[in-house]
Amino acid sequence: MNIYEAICNVMSEIGAIEKSKKNQQQGFMYRGVDDVMNALQPLLVKYKVFIVPEVLEQTREERTTKNGNTIIYSVCKVKYTFYADDGSSVQAVVVGEGMDSGDKATNKAMSIAFKYACFQTFCIPTEEMVDPDAESHEITPQKSQKPAKTPPKQPDKPTKEQILEIGEFAKKKGVDLKVKGVEWTGKASSKEWTMDDLMKVAKILEEMED
Repeated sequence: MNIYEAICNVMSEIGAIEKSKKNQQQGFMYRGVDDVMNALQPLLVKYKVFIVPEVLEQTREERTTKNGNTIIYSVCKVKYTFYADDGSSVQAVVVGEGMDSGDKATNKAMSIAFKYACFQTFCIPTEEMVDPDAESHEITPQKSQKPAKTPPKQPDKPTKEQILEIGEFAKKKGVDLKVKGVEWTGKASSKEWTMDDLMKVAKILEEMED
């Protein structure tokens, strides 16, 4: 299939791309997306390879800079398909991030994604990428959080009005609730009753004849 041979041919001729751009904030040199395109385009034409992007996912959010300005932060997951003239192809999926104070955050994210897709597909030498083995980070162990103890649920207490109402009901039945209440609930005073006690007393009274 032509795509494999074509990519190998491009790799054999591309060589290293000189770092000609300088990051103004941090002062390091880097290769821009234009540098990659300028180096690749003649070889892609020569070996009849073209690249088609497809954005698979995108997220955008507003962030605030240290100066208090609002900036748009965009992350794009992009699939790049490398085609040869016979229709054969290979794909590379990469993630690009970009920030901009205007409407260029997504453009920057896609440019970064394209640059690194090409760097890695054609194995273009670069020193700007930090090797994972070149640095390490000490992570503070995450403290396990014990779930807060839920206090035992207190039994629902009847209101004063409910106690008075059941007292009036008992009088109509001819019952001395101060005496029978202790017998039926096992509690010395209606102030100690729960709703279950109240419902129990009410049920007994309802079943009694007037």
